[in-house]
Amino acid sequence: MYEIVKKRVLNPVTKMMVVSAPDVARVCKPGQFVMIRVNETGERIPLTVANFDRENGTVTIVYQEVGKTTKLLGTLEEGDEILDFVGPLGRPTHTEKKYGTVVAIGGGCGSAIAYPVARAFKEAGNYLITINGARTMDLLLYEDEMEEISDEKYITTDDGSCGVHGFVTTVLGDLIEKGRKIDLVFAVGPVPMMKFVSKTTEKAGIPTIVSLNSIMVDGTGMCGACRVHVGGQMKFACVDGPEFDGHEVDYNELMSRLNAYKEYEEISQQKWEEEHGGDQ
Repeated sequence: MYEIVKKRVLNPVTKMMVVSAPDVARVCKPGQFVMIRVNETGERIPLTVANFDRENGTVTIVYQEVGKTTKLLGTLEEGDEILDFVGPLGRPTHTEKKYGTVVAIGGGCGSAIAYPVARAFKEAGNYLITINGARTMDLLLYEDEMEEISDEKYITTDDGSCGVHGFVTTVLGDLIEKGRKIDLVFAVGPVPMMKFVSKTTEKAGIPTIVSLNSIMVDGTGMCGACRVHVGGQMKFACVDGPEFDGHEVDYNELMSRLNAYKEYEEISQQKWEEEHGGDQ
């Protein structure tokens, strides 16, 4: 059992939990994920590590309440325990290299996932530019954390309620047009966002890494639900990734697979809400 030592509501749909998991915290690296199961009758879901503290033996997860299991997880409070917390899984990001100038982009909940990776790039001696994007100001995440580690920091909102009125590609495209030398881009967030980030950087010939964490299901490669073509070859996001060359991902196939179980996910969520009287 893994105790929740801290819980925080980040915005109306997103929560953060710091979980006591010494064995995981001791060896996990930026870009990896954990598999959790809330209780004995619950399903297993993958959640990317948003932070870790080796000294205190804790791992931080950030998640949106979008379905049955994440809503069930959201009902737990500090002092409660999660039944299973397995990891670290997946291949870590290669953050030890000094590339030069790195742009780390997070969209929505992806900003929390991008944070440990961005921090590691900074610690490796890179000049770090961060771009945080969200639909509205209320949905922005990790602004303070990103500002602390950034050499340059930008915020974008779709509705213009904070920062630049536009998308993350608005700022990225502007930096490229101004002739800024960018050696690597790392992006994580909604698939359409990663797709257009990759299109923007491909034209400029800038290497780009994207994280396909959102498509993972069982986290072991056994279910096959996270398979996607990358560079013409079939890959499994959970065991071959979750990070891949953004210029080689088949985004149309990826978006199609993301919607494959949508009907069943909605049925499961509706049934759970009926059983709990709509309480979360």
